[in-house]
Amino acid sequence: MTDSAVHPAAKAPTREEVEADREDFKPLTREEAQKLREASPSLSPWWVVAGQLVVGVVVACAAWALTGRQSVAWSAFYGALAVVVPAALFVRGLTSKVSSMNAGAAVFAFFLWEMVKIALTVAMLFAAPRLIENLSWPAMLVGLIVAMKVYLGALWFKPKRPVTHQT
Repeated sequence: MTDSAVHPAAKAPTREEVEADREDFKPLTREEAQKLREASPSLSPWWVVAGQLVVGVVVACAAWALTGRQSVAWSAFYGALAVVVPAALFVRGLTSKVSSMNAGAAVFAFFLWEMVKIALTVAMLFAAPRLIENLSWPAMLVGLIVAMKVYLGALWFKPKRPVTHQT
């Protein structure tokens, strides 16, 4: 690839630019850091798990109301539980003290708990026919998919930054 094919913005910064950035860097004071945290609040992962559980209950109630069959409602709820239970375990693992010891431990913990989450979800799906009498696979998959999509909704309904007017 020739230099003319590379986008100008993709070039690495020069040593002078890096040094200029270092000179311009000013660490935040405690008050400035607090204001920054207040301006962009984070969303607790436990709220996402709670939202998944609530959505699972709503989907199960809707399935029962639409079909009149309790087994369809249990299937939909179990599908949501196949997302909620592993997600709760994942969040618990990531919020432990061991996971926050250092950056290496945090990365390792993330991948470890993600594998545990996937394995538990697959195990719950394989166990579904034995646990739910008259299992409705379509209802279970709807519960599973809708509960998984709560992550997207959490991004939309995340607490908004307060509007501040500077004078």
